Amino acid sequence: MKEEHIFTIKQTAKQTGISEDTIRYYEKIALLPRADRKDNGHRIYRKEDINTIRLISCLKKTGMPLEEMRPFLAVSADADPAEYPELVEHLRSHRENIVSQIASLQQVVDFIDMKLEEGRYRGDCSEEFQGGMSEKMMGEPKAKPISPVEMSYFSASANGGKSPISVR
Repeated sequence: MKEEHIFTIKQTAKQTGISEDTIRYYEKIALLPRADRKDNGHRIYRKEDINTIRLISCLKKTGMPLEEMRPFLAVSADADPAEYPELVEHLRSHRENIVSQIASLQQVVDFIDMKLEEGRYRGDCSEEFQGGMSEKMMGEPKAKPISPVEMSYFSASANGGKSPISVR
């Protein structure tokens, strides 16, 4: 018979990257089952508990609300997804939302990169983004000349005699 490893709440927190207080909270709201206890009353966790906490952490990073996680946590880790088509569909929908968020954030990163390359920080992304696609996504951005007024944003005189801002 294989010996089962047990972990303290401190060890569990370290392995999962989730604080002890958060683990206790998840137990309190029944997102996690109540931990078994030693004779001295200290909580003990098993590998299965650690895997569940990691799943919660993963779903939380995707922005999924705690209440929406409950059905996923109720399903056994070795269950056949075909037995739970509504959960599979929910996860697919959640994935599509995340992909959409990533695309939106990439547009923001592209806009920031373009502003850093141009040396201009004023304006909005309506000029640079047409139909939700940045110039970088459509091809090489065209070099735009920087006017003397725009350069003044970086000159010593524009900063009241202070040294210019450096951009890295």
